[in-house]
Amino acid sequence: MRKTSENDNEQLVDVLVIGGASAGLSGALTLARARRSVVVIDSGKPRNLPAAASHGFLTRDGVAPTELVRLGAEEVAAYGGTVVTDIVTGVSGHNGDFTVTTEAGRSFHARRLLVTTGLSDELPDVPGLWQRWGRDVFHCPYCHGWEVRDQPIGVLDSGPNGVHQALLLRQWSDSVTLFLHRAADPSDEQFAQLAARGITVVDGEVSGLDIVDDQLAGVRLETGTRLPVRALAVAPTFTARAGFLADLGLTTVEHPSGMGDHLAADANGLTAVAGVWAAGTVTDPMANVAMSVGAGARAAVMLNADLMFADVAEAVADTGLAA
Repeated sequence: MRKTSENDNEQLVDVLVIGGASAGLSGALTLARARRSVVVIDSGKPRNLPAAASHGFLTRDGVAPTELVRLGAEEVAAYGGTVVTDIVTGVSGHNGDFTVTTEAGRSFHARRLLVTTGLSDELPDVPGLWQRWGRDVFHCPYCHGWEVRDQPIGVLDSGPNGVHQALLLRQWSDSVTLFLHRAADPSDEQFAQLAARGITVVDGEVSGLDIVDDQLAGVRLETGTRLPVRALAVAPTFTARAGFLADLGLTTVEHPSGMGDHLAADANGLTAVAGVWAAGTVTDPMANVAMSVGAGARAAVMLNADLMFADVAEAVADTGLAA
């Protein structure tokens, strides 16, 4: 894999991709194959790092997240793209000439930006959740549901979609328990839905987890009651990793789901600032790996078209052939 030198940093590249996981590497690969000069800057710490495997991505089901990133970075490099391990701290400039600074003191210059930094998960303040996160405590049933099928599954109601999550997980197990924790009681209609699907509803605050032989064995309530579960679904609060864009006037806004914030972008990934695109979970918190790969490729195609029009306009101006 190629590394940048100090001289490389002074070059104006076509596209700088901030974030090198599924969406970013997919976009970079598409752009590199379109013969665009591309630099990817990534922290090396993908959101799904705690998970042993990534699921639902055709031909790569079960591959470790770090291995998926390694394979993607190799493919980008094979087409002339550059991948740099660093953390972006600031962005300035304008469409056609952006400057990106990093934690290591580097500066990069690019005509366009593709932001694919993802998001951070903020979990409820329950002891033990972080230690099990990505293992037997999870968020996405499509990513982890198969591995805990037919086992007792708990759902910690920690957001606006607790009932929805419990009803959804009933597809994977006939033993689902919804722990209300600090949430309000479900509506009468929701209680009827839960009862019809045989989902147990437990009132009371959750105080911790029971771990036996490094496996989740149960949930403890403040009352001292212990209820057996082998997996626990938790809806985190999503925080988009986009603070470095503040100097461009780009800030995150609340996501319509009510589960956190995101960087708003249109269906093609274009943000409110000309020359800045976004893809993946930084703009769509519900996106899985496969969706992020698709979003990165789509944004790259639209971004390349934007660069093509700019190149044509410059060529026409240089030749003096404008109508």
